[in-house]
Amino acid sequence: MKEKKVPMRMCVGCREMKPKRELIRVVKSPEGAVSMDPTGRKPGRGAYVCKSAECLKKAIKHKQLERAFECALGEETSASLLNELHTLEGKTE
Repeated sequence: MKEKKVPMRMCVGCREMKPKRELIRVVKSPEGAVSMDPTGRKPGRGAYVCKSAECLKKAIKHKQLERAFECALGEETSASLLNELHTLEGKTE
């Protein structure tokens, strides 16, 4: 029997290739709103980040999410992404 191929994605924070299931998708909707997408099914442009606050902070600091979405992220957006990640971390643990 053939093994199923595990989809790999790169974290925009630490730049490591990891299985898609271990990462959280951050999505820019067609309306331009940036938010977390824990289901991975929201429409829009996606970027992946590890489930750690350090990786998300690094991605924000080095403007990796801005580069991926080709738009500027405001302070409120960055803060709301961190808050969303903390609430998701609380659910997974």
